[in-house]
Amino acid sequence: MPRVLLLLPTTTYRAKAFVEAALKMDVEVVAASEQPSTLADKNPEGLLTLDFDEPGRAARQVKEFAAQFPIDAVIPVDEDTVVVAASVAQALKLRHNPVEAAITAKNKHRMREVLSRAGVQVPRYWHFSLDEDTGEVAARVTYPCVVKPVFLSTSRGVMRADNEEEFAGVVRRLDRIVSDPKVARRGGALAREALVEEFIPGFEVAVEGLVTDGEFRMLAIFDKPDPLDGPFFEETIYVTPSRLGRDVQRRIVETTAAATLAMGLTKGPVHAELRVNERGPWVIEVAARAIGGLCSRALRFDSGVSLEELIIRHALGEDVRSVEREHQAAGVMMIPIPRAGILREVLGVDAAKAMLDVEDVVITAHITQEILPPPEGASYLGFIFSRADTPDQVEAALREAHARLEFLIE
Repeated sequence: MPRVLLLLPTTTYRAKAFVEAALKMDVEVVAASEQPSTLADKNPEGLLTLDFDEPGRAARQVKEFAAQFPIDAVIPVDEDTVVVAASVAQALKLRHNPVEAAITAKNKHRMREVLSRAGVQVPRYWHFSLDEDTGEVAARVTYPCVVKPVFLSTSRGVMRADNEEEFAGVVRRLDRIVSDPKVARRGGALAREALVEEFIPGFEVAVEGLVTDGEFRMLAIFDKPDPLDGPFFEETIYVTPSRLGRDVQRRIVETTAAATLAMGLTKGPVHAELRVNERGPWVIEVAARAIGGLCSRALRFDSGVSLEELIIRHALGEDVRSVEREHQAAGVMMIPIPRAGILREVLGVDAAKAMLDVEDVVITAHITQEILPPPEGASYLGFIFSRADTPDQVEAALREAHARLEFLIE
């Protein structure tokens, strides 16, 4: 029985889907987290505690563990474990992305440098320290622009500024966000770095794919029908297959492939974000991991294979190039947080679930939880899933289901 190491931060939504996929495949799982499990003593071959902030140390721990319990593949389930996974794979001599490529994918400034040098179309950008004089930085960038931390994900800390005065306010707000002790520890030295990019008008898409021996293969293109023009950039609806023309889709895939090649990614899942306008696709981000949250439920492949199962098969060396996404249209809404406060009650879930073409409604925020919208927040209230004959029907079902939900926030 093959054994897979899953790197599972305690904050991830992805654990259940990956573990269920592995069990379905009769693959043995070693679950590694940054917090010790109370069951670790009873299951020493299946549970590990690793310091995800110290990839080198984690790699040494896993190498020692693997001497007794051999590991056949390592999978990072989200952004926080990408570099750790590459370091572990290098120590175990497993086929995986190089550590350098994983670091590039995790650092937005480094990614910009690499892609720009390779001729991949990216926004013009400026790199600065939050300890610099904000007025001097504001004077050398162009407007409108987007300010973002170099290490966070899920649009956390990403804000638009249209002039120097707004820029100063945005930088102060970003400084408060990354000064939170948990965020600062997670970012380390990178927590004091920031990136400014020119704002690219147009619409956004997300691309899901797999890289095998350095070659990118697209699994799905998601349309994002809601505009993402700021001042913050909270994502909501993803719908696939894309309704864009074939030529535009081809250019999106080619641009994503060029980006993964330039970054040195060689094996594993890729989740990319691009903006598209009359000048073609612009790469906003390429992450060396799969789509986040519960959004992977919107993807289903031949014979009902899930994205997680596909990733595990691929990590174990199986040839999955012939696997195709189902023909039915599908989509997900990441339910946005309308305002900060304490969640007291959720109404209308049963009514939303009963709607035509709605597959499920999952509320992930819990009652009495303090919730924060972007740019401070990094989570959603939950997820709505739809499957239908056409992308238009999927989008309509997601919007109508969302309209039936009511969140009481105190």
